[in-house]
Amino acid sequence: MALETVALIPARGGSKRLPGKNLKQLGGKSLIAHTADAVTQSELQAPVLLSTDDPAIAEEGRQVGMMVPFLRPDELSGDAAPTVDVVIHALDWYHAEHGVDPDTVMVLQP
Repeated sequence: MALETVALIPARGGSKRLPGKNLKQLGGKSLIAHTADAVTQSELQAPVLLSTDDPAIAEEGRQVGMMVPFLRPDELSGDAAPTVDVVIHALDWYHAEHGVDPDTVMVLQP
C-alpha cells in the first residue's frame, strides 16, 4: 500500500546570507508558519515532514503541526548538501517508521 503524497519541508538552520531566516518574522509569522499555512490553505491531505538540523526550527515546526521526528544529520546540513539527499533521508525514515512509500513527494521551500 502506498500513500499518495508526502509533503517535505527542508529548513536548515545554517543560512549564511540571512542567519536564522526560517524563524524570522514576516507579517508577524515565521517562514515555517507561513509554509504550514500554505499547506493548510491548499487542503492537502498528506503528512507534512519538516527536515531540519536546528532544534529551534524543529520546535517551531511542531508548534505549527508539522511532523518533526528527527534532526537532520550533519552530512545533510551543510551548504553543499543536495536537496535530493535530504528527501531520500526523510523518505527512508518514513518507510522505516510506517512501512509505506509515497507515490509523490512535494518539496516545499520556506
